[in-house]
Amino acid sequence: MSYSPTAQPAFAGPRRDAPTIWSRIGEVTLFWKILSVVIFAALWEYAGRTGFNFSFPTFTATVSAFFEMVADGSMGAAYLRTLEPLVIGLSFSLIVGISAGVAMGLRRDVEWFTLPVFIVMQAAPMAALIPLITFVYGIGLASKVLAVVMLSLPVIAINSYKAVRNVPPSLVSMCHSFMGNRRQQIFQIVIPAASPMMFAGLRLGVAEGFSGVVLAELLITPTGIGDLITYHRSVANFAHMYATIASIVLFAIIAVSTLQWIEAKLFRPEKRSSK
Repeated sequence: MSYSPTAQPAFAGPRRDAPTIWSRIGEVTLFWKILSVVIFAALWEYAGRTGFNFSFPTFTATVSAFFEMVADGSMGAAYLRTLEPLVIGLSFSLIVGISAGVAMGLRRDVEWFTLPVFIVMQAAPMAALIPLITFVYGIGLASKVLAVVMLSLPVIAINSYKAVRNVPPSLVSMCHSFMGNRRQQIFQIVIPAASPMMFAGLRLGVAEGFSGVVLAELLITPTGIGDLITYHRSVANFAHMYATIASIVLFAIIAVSTLQWIEAKLFRPEKRSSK
Protein backbone atom coordinates (compact mmCIF):
# COMPACT_ATOMS: atom_id res chain seq x y z
CA MET A 1 0.00 0.00 0.00
CA SER A 2 1.47 3.32 -1.05
CA TYR A 3 1.41 6.29 1.28
CA SER A 4 0.35 9.61 -0.15
CA PRO A 5 1.64 12.64 1.81
CA THR A 6 -1.17 14.75 0.42
CA ALA A 7 -3.93 12.54 1.80
CA GLN A 8 -6.27 14.27 4.22
CA PRO A 9 -7.43 12.56 7.46
CA ALA A 10 -11.02 11.44 7.51
CA PHE A 11 -11.85 13.57 10.55
CA ALA A 12 -10.57 16.80 9.04
CA GLY A 13 -13.16 19.56 9.08
CA PRO A 14 -13.99 21.99 6.29
CA ARG A 15 -11.21 24.28 5.22
CA ARG A 16 -11.58 27.80 6.51
CA ASP A 17 -11.20 30.79 4.30
CA ALA A 18 -8.34 33.19 4.94
CA PRO A 19 -9.34 36.16 7.10
CA THR A 20 -10.13 39.30 5.18
CA ILE A 21 -8.46 42.65 5.73
CA TRP A 22 -11.56 43.98 7.50
CA SER A 23 -11.69 41.08 9.94
CA ARG A 24 -8.05 41.65 10.81
CA ILE A 25 -8.69 45.35 11.36
CA GLY A 26 -11.72 44.53 13.50
CA GLU A 27 -9.56 42.44 15.80
CA VAL A 28 -7.14 45.30 16.41
CA THR A 29 -8.86 47.42 19.04
CA LEU A 30 -6.00 49.88 19.15
CA PHE A 31 -6.81 50.92 15.57
CA TRP A 32 -10.36 51.88 16.51
CA LYS A 33 -9.22 53.75 19.61
CA ILE A 34 -6.77 55.81 17.59
CA LEU A 35 -9.40 56.37 14.89
CA SER A 36 -11.91 57.65 17.46
CA VAL A 37 -9.32 60.10 18.83
CA VAL A 38 -8.54 61.35 15.32
CA ILE A 39 -12.23 61.84 14.53
CA PHE A 40 -12.77 63.66 17.84
CA ALA A 41 -9.79 65.96 17.16
CA ALA A 42 -11.02 66.67 13.62
CA LEU A 43 -14.52 67.54 14.84
CA TRP A 44 -13.05 69.77 17.56
CA GLU A 45 -10.87 71.56 15.01
CA TYR A 46 -13.82 72.05 12.65
CA ALA A 47 -16.08 73.34 15.43
CA GLY A 48 -13.41 75.80 16.56
CA ARG A 49 -12.89 77.15 13.03
CA THR A 50 -16.61 77.69 12.40
CA GLY A 51 -16.61 80.44 15.02
CA PHE A 52 -19.91 79.44 16.60
CA ASN A 53 -18.55 80.66 19.97
CA PHE A 54 -15.68 83.08 20.50
CA SER A 55 -14.59 81.24 23.66
CA PHE A 56 -14.22 77.85 21.94
CA PRO A 57 -10.66 77.43 20.58
CA THR A 58 -9.49 75.08 17.88
CA PHE A 59 -7.86 71.77 18.69
CA THR A 60 -4.47 72.88 17.37
CA ALA A 61 -4.58 76.05 19.48
CA THR A 62 -5.44 74.00 22.56
CA VAL A 63 -2.56 71.58 21.95
CA SER A 64 -0.21 74.52 21.39
CA ALA A 65 -1.34 76.11 24.66
CA PHE A 66 -0.81 72.83 26.49
CA PHE A 67 2.80 72.51 25.34
CA GLU A 68 3.37 76.17 26.16
CA MET A 69 2.27 75.61 29.77
CA VAL A 70 4.39 72.47 29.98
CA ALA A 71 7.41 74.40 28.70
CA ASP A 72 7.07 77.29 31.15
CA GLY A 73 6.55 74.94 34.10
CA SER A 74 3.09 76.16 35.11
CA MET A 75 1.41 72.86 34.24
CA GLY A 76 3.87 70.76 36.24
CA ALA A 77 3.66 73.06 39.27
CA ALA A 78 -0.15 72.95 39.16
CA TYR A 79 -0.20 69.14 39.08
CA LEU A 80 2.16 68.95 42.05
CA ARG A 81 -0.27 71.07 44.06
CA THR A 82 -3.27 69.04 42.88
CA LEU A 83 -1.75 65.61 43.50
CA GLU A 84 -1.07 66.36 47.17
CA PRO A 85 -4.70 66.32 48.42
CA LEU A 86 -5.56 63.66 45.83
CA VAL A 87 -2.93 61.17 47.02
CA ILE A 88 -3.64 61.82 50.72
CA GLY A 89 -7.40 61.51 50.25
CA LEU A 90 -7.22 58.36 48.13
CA SER A 91 -4.77 56.69 50.52
CA PHE A 92 -7.08 57.38 53.47
CA SER A 93 -10.13 56.23 51.49
CA LEU A 94 -8.38 53.04 50.43
CA ILE A 95 -7.39 52.02 53.96
CA VAL A 96 -10.62 53.02 55.69
CA GLY A 97 -12.93 52.02 52.84
CA ILE A 98 -11.62 48.47 52.43
CA SER A 99 -11.46 47.92 56.20
CA ALA A 100 -15.00 49.21 56.71
CA GLY A 101 -16.32 47.26 53.74
CA VAL A 102 -14.84 43.98 54.93
CA ALA A 103 -16.15 44.61 58.46
CA MET A 104 -19.65 45.38 57.16
CA GLY A 105 -19.60 42.25 55.02
CA LEU A 106 -18.57 40.02 57.91
CA ARG A 107 -20.63 41.46 60.78
CA ARG A 108 -24.30 42.41 60.71
CA ASP A 109 -23.98 44.84 63.62
CA VAL A 110 -21.22 46.81 61.88
CA GLU A 111 -23.31 46.86 58.71
CA TRP A 112 -26.33 48.17 60.62
CA PHE A 113 -24.37 51.07 62.12
CA THR A 114 -22.02 51.95 59.24
CA LEU A 115 -23.70 51.24 55.90
CA PRO A 116 -26.29 54.07 56.18
CA VAL A 117 -23.46 56.56 56.69
CA PHE A 118 -21.77 55.56 53.44
CA ILE A 119 -25.07 55.56 51.56
CA VAL A 120 -25.78 59.12 52.74
CA MET A 121 -22.23 60.19 51.78
CA GLN A 122 -22.65 58.73 48.32
CA ALA A 123 -26.06 60.34 47.77
CA ALA A 124 -25.22 63.79 49.16
CA PRO A 125 -24.49 66.50 46.55
CA MET A 126 -20.84 67.46 47.03
CA ALA A 127 -21.23 70.99 45.67
CA ALA A 128 -23.79 71.75 48.37
CA LEU A 129 -21.47 70.49 51.13
CA ILE A 130 -18.44 72.53 50.04
CA PRO A 131 -19.53 75.69 51.96
CA LEU A 132 -20.01 73.61 55.13
CA ILE A 133 -16.58 72.01 54.74
CA THR A 134 -15.01 75.42 54.19
CA PHE A 135 -16.76 76.84 57.25
CA VAL A 136 -15.53 74.01 59.51
CA TYR A 137 -12.05 73.30 58.12
CA GLY A 138 -11.14 76.54 56.37
CA ILE A 139 -9.63 76.81 52.90
CA GLY A 140 -6.47 74.81 53.47
CA LEU A 141 -5.32 71.32 52.60
CA ALA A 142 -7.69 69.61 55.04
CA SER A 143 -10.78 70.83 53.19
CA LYS A 144 -9.53 69.53 49.85
CA VAL A 145 -8.55 66.17 51.32
CA LEU A 146 -12.00 65.89 52.89
CA ALA A 147 -13.64 66.65 49.54
CA VAL A 148 -11.68 63.80 47.94
CA VAL A 149 -12.54 61.45 50.81
CA MET A 150 -16.25 62.24 50.73
CA LEU A 151 -16.47 61.27 47.06
CA SER A 152 -14.12 58.28 46.91
CA LEU A 153 -14.60 56.64 50.33
CA PRO A 154 -18.28 55.60 49.91
CA VAL A 155 -17.59 53.99 46.53
CA ILE A 156 -14.65 51.95 47.83
CA ALA A 157 -16.43 50.97 51.07
CA ILE A 158 -19.73 49.92 49.45
CA ASN A 159 -17.98 47.93 46.70
CA SER A 160 -15.84 46.15 49.31
CA TYR A 161 -18.96 45.39 51.34
CA LYS A 162 -20.76 43.95 48.32
CA ALA A 163 -17.66 41.98 47.34
CA VAL A 164 -17.48 40.27 50.73
CA ARG A 165 -21.22 39.59 50.75
CA ASN A 166 -21.02 37.98 47.29
CA VAL A 167 -18.34 35.47 48.26
CA PRO A 168 -19.73 31.99 47.39
CA PRO A 169 -20.96 30.25 50.56
CA SER A 170 -19.46 27.01 49.26
CA LEU A 171 -15.96 28.43 49.76
CA VAL A 172 -16.73 29.31 53.38
CA SER A 173 -18.24 25.87 53.93
CA MET A 174 -15.13 24.27 52.47
CA CYS A 175 -13.02 26.22 54.96
CA HIS A 176 -15.17 24.92 57.82
CA SER A 177 -14.88 21.38 56.47
CA PHE A 178 -11.09 21.59 56.64
CA MET A 179 -11.27 22.89 60.23
CA GLY A 180 -10.22 26.41 59.28
CA ASN A 181 -10.46 29.06 61.95
CA ARG A 182 -12.00 32.51 61.59
CA ARG A 183 -8.71 34.20 60.70
CA GLN A 184 -7.99 31.69 57.95
CA GLN A 185 -11.52 32.07 56.64
CA ILE A 186 -11.12 35.85 56.31
CA PHE A 187 -7.56 36.13 54.98
CA GLN A 188 -7.37 32.96 52.87
CA ILE A 189 -10.93 32.59 51.59
CA VAL A 190 -13.05 35.75 51.86
CA ILE A 191 -10.58 38.49 50.93
CA PRO A 192 -8.98 36.63 47.97
CA ALA A 193 -12.43 35.76 46.59
CA ALA A 194 -13.64 39.35 47.03
CA SER A 195 -10.50 40.97 45.60
CA PRO A 196 -11.72 41.43 41.98
CA MET A 197 -14.80 43.42 42.99
CA MET A 198 -12.83 45.32 45.63
CA PHE A 199 -10.28 46.34 43.00
CA ALA A 200 -13.10 47.51 40.74
CA GLY A 201 -14.32 49.67 43.61
CA LEU A 202 -10.82 51.10 43.95
CA ARG A 203 -10.85 52.03 40.27
CA LEU A 204 -14.19 53.80 40.63
CA GLY A 205 -12.98 55.50 43.80
CA VAL A 206 -9.96 56.92 41.99
CA ALA A 207 -12.25 58.36 39.32
CA GLU A 208 -14.41 59.97 42.01
CA GLY A 209 -11.28 61.29 43.72
CA PHE A 210 -10.30 63.23 40.60
CA SER A 211 -13.74 64.81 40.52
CA GLY A 212 -13.46 65.71 44.19
CA VAL A 213 -10.06 67.37 44.00
CA VAL A 214 -10.96 69.48 40.94
CA LEU A 215 -14.28 70.47 42.51
CA ALA A 216 -12.49 71.47 45.71
CA GLU A 217 -9.91 73.55 43.86
CA LEU A 218 -12.62 75.37 41.93
CA LEU A 219 -15.02 76.01 44.83
CA ILE A 220 -12.84 76.21 47.96
CA THR A 221 -9.73 78.07 46.86
CA PRO A 222 -8.13 78.22 43.42
CA THR A 223 -4.90 76.25 43.63
CA GLY A 224 -3.21 73.78 41.32
CA ILE A 225 -5.28 72.82 38.30
CA GLY A 226 -8.24 74.81 39.59
CA ASP A 227 -6.06 77.91 39.75
CA LEU A 228 -4.97 77.48 36.12
CA ILE A 229 -8.58 77.07 34.98
CA THR A 230 -9.79 80.08 36.97
CA TYR A 231 -6.92 82.35 35.94
CA HIS A 232 -7.04 81.65 32.22
CA ARG A 233 -10.81 82.01 32.21
CA SER A 234 -10.55 85.39 33.91
CA VAL A 235 -8.04 86.74 31.35
CA ALA A 236 -9.87 85.14 28.39
CA ASN A 237 -7.04 82.73 27.50
CA PHE A 238 -9.59 80.14 26.47
CA ALA A 239 -7.11 77.89 24.66
CA HIS A 240 -5.08 77.59 27.87
CA MET A 241 -8.24 76.99 29.90
CA TYR A 242 -9.40 74.20 27.60
CA ALA A 243 -5.90 72.72 27.56
CA THR A 244 -5.89 72.56 31.36
CA ILE A 245 -9.33 70.93 31.46
CA ALA A 246 -8.38 68.43 28.77
CA SER A 247 -5.14 67.59 30.58
CA ILE A 248 -6.85 66.67 33.86
CA VAL A 249 -9.45 64.62 31.97
CA LEU A 250 -6.69 62.82 30.07
CA PHE A 251 -4.71 62.26 33.26
CA ALA A 252 -7.75 60.73 34.95
CA ILE A 253 -8.43 58.49 31.93
CA ILE A 254 -4.84 57.25 31.93
CA ALA A 255 -4.90 56.55 35.68
CA VAL A 256 -8.22 54.69 35.56
CA SER A 257 -7.24 52.78 32.40
CA THR A 258 -3.99 51.70 34.06
CA LEU A 259 -5.92 50.37 37.05
CA GLN A 260 -8.32 48.61 34.69
CA TRP A 261 -5.38 46.97 32.89
CA ILE A 262 -3.89 45.84 36.21
CA GLU A 263 -7.29 44.49 37.25
CA ALA A 264 -7.58 42.51 34.02
CA LYS A 265 -4.09 41.06 34.40
CA LEU A 266 -4.57 40.07 38.04
CA PHE A 267 -8.18 38.95 38.28
CA ARG A 268 -9.47 38.05 34.79
CA PRO A 269 -7.95 34.82 33.45
CA GLU A 270 -9.42 35.37 29.98
CA LYS A 271 -7.44 38.62 29.68
CA ARG A 272 -4.10 37.15 30.74
CA SER A 273 -1.43 36.27 28.26
CA SER A 274 -1.38 32.67 27.16
CA LYS A 275 2.41 32.58 27.30
